[in-house]
Amino acid sequence: MVLGWGIMAPSVVLIARFFKVMPGQNWPVQLDNKVWWRSHWMGQSVVFALTLIGLALVWPPSWAGLSLHMIMGYCVLIGLLVQTVLGIARGSKGGPSEAAADGSLRGDHYDMTSRRLIFELVHKTVGYCLLTLAVATIVVGMWDANAPRWMWLVLVIWWMFYVCAFAMLQRAGMAVDTYQAIWGTDIVHPGNQQPMSNWWQRTTRRR
Repeated sequence: MVLGWGIMAPSVVLIARFFKVMPGQNWPVQLDNKVWWRSHWMGQSVVFALTLIGLALVWPPSWAGLSLHMIMGYCVLIGLLVQTVLGIARGSKGGPSEAAADGSLRGDHYDMTSRRLIFELVHKTVGYCLLTLAVATIVVGMWDANAPRWMWLVLVIWWMFYVCAFAMLQRAGMAVDTYQAIWGTDIVHPGNQQPMSNWWQRTTRRR
C-alpha cells in the first residue's frame, strides 16, 4: 500500500498535471502528446492492483471493531472504485484526431459537454481528496504498526521532494489545460470558446 499510494499514485498525478506538454515539445504546433495519458492510466491500474492485493492480505475475519486505519483504507478503496467508474463513463473524445465514421468531430471532450465538465470536476476533486486521504491512511497505519524509523525517514523525504517538485512545476507554468494540450489554443475549437475550468492550469486563447 505504501508503494502504491505513497509513491506511485502521487507520481502519476504529478505526471498527469504537469507533463501534458513535454519539455522540448513545440506546443501548440505539436499537440496531443500521450505520454501523460498512458502513464496516468497504466500507473493507476498498477495502484488498483496493489490495492486489491493489499486488501486480500488484510481482509478481516469480522467487520466488528475495525481500526481507524482499516476504515480509512476502505474509504480509499471506495474512492478508487469511484474514480474507475468515472474514467469508464467519461464520454467520447471526438476532435480532428478521433473523428466519427461520417467525418463528424463531435465528442464529449471536444465539445466540452455537460457530461465532460461534470466528469472533470468530480474526477479531479475526488482524485486530490483521495490522494490526501491515502497519505493520512499510510501515516495512521505506520503508527499502528510501529514502523521502523528508516521507513518514516524515506517517506518524509519523498513527500517533501514531491511537494517541492509540485510547487516548482506549478510556478514554472507547466500545468497546461488538458483541452489545449490536446487540440491547441485556436478559438475554432469549441472548448476554447467556453470558460475554462482552470484548476490553476495555464490557458491561452488565440483568435
